[in-house]
Amino acid sequence: MDYQMLIDGQLVSGTRMLDVLNPATEEVFARVPHASEAQLDAAVAAAAKAQKLWATTKMAERREKIEALAAAISAEAPDLARLITMEQGKPLPEAAGEVDWSIGYLSHTATLSLPDRVIQDDAEFLIETRHKPLGVVGGIVAWNFPLLLCCWKIGPALMAGNSIVLKPAPTTPVTALKLAEICQKVLPAGLVNIITDNNDLGPRMSTHPGISKIGFTGSSETGKKIMASAANSMKRVTLEMGGNDPAIVLPDVDVKDTAQKVFGGAFLNAGQVCLAVKRAYVHQDIYEDFCAELTAIADQAVVGDGLMQGTTIGPVQNQAQFEKVKGYLEDARSSGRIIAGGTAVGDKGYFIQPTIVRDVTDGQKIVDEEQFGPILPVISFADIDDVVTRANASDYGLGGSVHTADVDKGIEIAGRIESGTIWVNQQLNIGPHIPMAGFKGSGLGVEQSVEGLAEYTQMQVINVARA
Repeated sequence: MDYQMLIDGQLVSGTRMLDVLNPATEEVFARVPHASEAQLDAAVAAAAKAQKLWATTKMAERREKIEALAAAISAEAPDLARLITMEQGKPLPEAAGEVDWSIGYLSHTATLSLPDRVIQDDAEFLIETRHKPLGVVGGIVAWNFPLLLCCWKIGPALMAGNSIVLKPAPTTPVTALKLAEICQKVLPAGLVNIITDNNDLGPRMSTHPGISKIGFTGSSETGKKIMASAANSMKRVTLEMGGNDPAIVLPDVDVKDTAQKVFGGAFLNAGQVCLAVKRAYVHQDIYEDFCAELTAIADQAVVGDGLMQGTTIGPVQNQAQFEKVKGYLEDARSSGRIIAGGTAVGDKGYFIQPTIVRDVTDGQKIVDEEQFGPILPVISFADIDDVVTRANASDYGLGGSVHTADVDKGIEIAGRIESGTIWVNQQLNIGPHIPMAGFKGSGLGVEQSVEGLAEYTQMQVINVARA
């Protein structure tokens, strides 16, 4: 099936068409347009025109439109979930969950506001702060959550009074273009523009004089390039990038229960989650039992096409990532002992068994780098101070977790971890009301919540002399 882009309220074709593969079958299931630079310019111009009017609208009207978008997505939920599975690969129940999350994030964002704040109000001065829209936002998103990440950009951009030009990943553009059809029906022309490319228009967006901010979710390597190229025009940037999230497991835990939590946190979406557990540090007193429990869970997983009932782990999303993950498997064989999985499976599709690797340690590629696939290295430790140092010895700092029966101790250890989010006795508890930020190479700025909304604004101070 062929899809179209959304520019200035119109569904349009591109200069040529691109094939989109289903990662479970490696077969073409859709064709999407390739936008030209002229079409990008047209989208930015349309967004700029729409934004001028949108910035004057009352917050109540913005809420109404965002709520209407959430409702329209809900009406298309089954079709959207199926498209997500076909282009991204995740099991259909996970895809349905992504649609629900997208609706929830938009609905919550519609409740947020940034009221004026009075700093001083006396006989001499009235001083207050206001939040002004930035203008046109450029949204660039990754392939692991093709609908949710779009909504993460659209919601706060519009609620803050901006317009947006959105570019999905070239391997998962179909859901975004289905979203474009929905936006056309419920939003003013030009307010949301969605274009597709073959990974060639991102640099142009980062330097485009008509774009005031880039909101990016993706790899750290790409994020660094965006930050550098945005500097010349002093664009605002929000960068939500990769992570090498540690899970620290103390010896007082319930091994079975905690292993389930850690496994779920590591292998959701075949491990293709920025906040997934990427390395598990397990105390030596329970190391053997914990590894055995993880192995048992991995052996029960059903790897297959996400459209097939019963599948619990789908394929890696694209061939490039598939080859990268297979490279990590080779490293795991040489640096540690694979106790579950360890191989690609099937004649077609990018399938890899959920893999548990033990007897590895820091300094090895499988531990130090972000695998972004269905692989979990498990490292033994004896001393808390030592493991905190090891957990922090990373260029990343997005998420992490501490698991212990002593909650107060867990909170104390969590406060010592250099990551934006640290969970205690849980994994991946995120929500639209919870700020998401990264330390070090994991990002810049804040996503979600009222703090994330503020990222889409410029603060202005009104300073009045009364005397």
